[in-house]
Amino acid sequence: MGKLIIYTDGGARNNPGPAGIGVVLYDENKKIIETYKEYIGEATNNQAEYRALVKALQLAERHSPEKIECFLDSELVVKQLNKEYKVKDPGLRDLCNQVLDLAMFKNISFHHVRREQNKLADKLVNEAIDEAN
Repeated sequence: MGKLIIYTDGGARNNPGPAGIGVVLYDENKKIIETYKEYIGEATNNQAEYRALVKALQLAERHSPEKIECFLDSELVVKQLNKEYKVKDPGLRDLCNQVLDLAMFKNISFHHVRREQNKLADKLVNEAIDEAN
């Protein structure tokens, strides 16, 4: 596969609180090739954002893409992954390192998008939380 486009979202109600993740994988023609949602228990919004990206990169491995473009609506996570911000929280640092380990040796990029451009992943997060509670 050439390029894989990934949209992820993670969210927690009451932050921290019941949390879920949502992942949408698209091919280079913007055709959905896979979606994923999961309730992850108690977490913060930022933990959920990272966990969604970890899961997305694990799913991406099955498609053997030459290039991966990741889109998230968490500006903090994107700036941490792009090394514009330091990751001070030890729990987030571990999750950030998991992402970077999965991304190593890959042609990968991380981009911030506004929430309205990430509607499907956001919908999956809310479905996962609603179905678990």
